[in-house]
Amino acid sequence: MGRVVVGATVSLDGFVSGPNDTGTEHLFAWFDGGDRQFPNFPARLSEPDYQYMREFNEGIGVFVIGRRMFDQTDGWGGRHPFDKPIVVVTHTVPEEWVAAHPDAPFTFVTEGVAAAIEQARAIAGNLSVCVTPGKIATECLELGLLDELSIDLVPVLLGSGVRLFDESDVASVLLEEPDPVVQGVRVTHLRYRVRRP
Repeated sequence: MGRVVVGATVSLDGFVSGPNDTGTEHLFAWFDGGDRQFPNFPARLSEPDYQYMREFNEGIGVFVIGRRMFDQTDGWGGRHPFDKPIVVVTHTVPEEWVAAHPDAPFTFVTEGVAAAIEQARAIAGNLSVCVTPGKIATECLELGLLDELSIDLVPVLLGSGVRLFDESDVASVLLEEPDPVVQGVRVTHLRYRVRRP
């Protein structure tokens, strides 16, 4: 069974976006740091960034997102740029969208995050399940489901906004040493395993 990972581009002060979704020009400047074109994705990456991103995405079998991201992107028109299946955690299934995109590899789960992860693992097989930062990642941490953090650390301080993890009642969580550590252009890629008791 694959791991459950959270993948996120993060400011030095722990935000994945600034207030009202600002700051993306700083957080994602590394998407324009070179001349390697990532397939079906609007990014021109440096060689280290490209290789890291390629390896990470090859290990992902499915993404788990929240309804907010789904609505913001309109479900990417039925196909994620990385061409992976999507599990959406939601209170209600968007029936009109589903009817308009009958072939879209989207699964809508209304029973909560734990049920979404269970379905995502079934879809992913031996590949990893990648969850979005914020509420879903926090709940996975609270439930003991999160295995790994994949962080793209950007040298910017946003001051406020959406945190990588929401406030939580979880006690301190220890991580293993980062492996790998990859220096890119305006970003450092870090991957941490969650240390199990």
